[in-house]
Amino acid sequence: MAVVAAGLAGWLLWDASGGEDDTAGHPVAATSSAASPAAPAPRPSAVTSRPQAPSPSAGGATASPGPSAGEGAGVADGEAPRADGPLKGKVVLVDPGHNIRNSEHTAEINRSVDIGTGRKECDTTGTSTDAGYAEATFSLDVAHRLRTILRNQGAKVTFTHDGERPYGPCVTERAAIGNKAHADAAVSIHADGSAVGNRGFHVILPALVKGGAADTAPIVGPSKELGARIAGNFVRTTGSPPSNYIGGGTGLDTRGDLGGLNLSTVPKVFIECGNMRDPEDVGRLTDAAWREKAAQGIADGITDFLRGRATRVTEGRTSRPQPCHDGDTKKTPRAPRR
Repeated sequence: MAVVAAGLAGWLLWDASGGEDDTAGHPVAATSSAASPAAPAPRPSAVTSRPQAPSPSAGGATASPGPSAGEGAGVADGEAPRADGPLKGKVVLVDPGHNIRNSEHTAEINRSVDIGTGRKECDTTGTSTDAGYAEATFSLDVAHRLRTILRNQGAKVTFTHDGERPYGPCVTERAAIGNKAHADAAVSIHADGSAVGNRGFHVILPALVKGGAADTAPIVGPSKELGARIAGNFVRTTGSPPSNYIGGGTGLDTRGDLGGLNLSTVPKVFIECGNMRDPEDVGRLTDAAWREKAAQGIADGITDFLRGRATRVTEGRTSRPQPCHDGDTKKTPRAPRR
């Protein structure tokens, strides 16, 4: 396992029930602004400035009607889950971030949608490595691996899309699909597009938001627990450290500007598996064996959450946790918001 910074010590002793977030008791008010919170950045966000070319590895399915058709239906698992698995009867929503063909439909994905705290784009193109390996391709690959693992655990898995759409779905529909599926847990898979030297993964938790159609009060607690368990297992399984530029070494971030979280009524998190602009992270993200480990780590976290077991990891062994508080670590500049 890689040697990690001192700030990680508190993270590895993370307790899913400890360490209150700054926003935990203060709802994020609805606003009319469409902009995300400003954040210093060394370069424009790759999420919106680098449309990616189509790739045959993004799912290979024939295009279906756009996101307005069958809204909220999702893509059901075509194979039956294992009948005697530990997750029998559980439903998991897997949301592969972006869509490899979004760059062909800029007018459609740029239209604004209401996320409760304001308005944002329907969807974005995502980022890529400098060599052109797209985030949308990465996220769908990990999603397929995750589905196989969860299916073998007995869970019913629903996708927001499987590469079959010409674009999207919109962030509003991604949330609606999980809600309509009555998912017991939901995860959106991504990779970041920050500056070189920024590396590591982080899990994004929903802030306490109330405005318009958004009310995250019922899911903030369970989503935090889900995120902590995914993050702990991700460290253990992949050997990747938590982000050195977001989360102060905890691997956890809380946001109120993401429609996929704001509009969810089921426990949900995003995971940024690494930074596609940092060579060290790129070596991991482009390696199929590592992506299998990433899927396993996410699956183990979901399984722990659904089975009610806390994950406390200290270099691969269990330990009684001591919560990590915001004041324990130095704050670092945030990456460009997606």
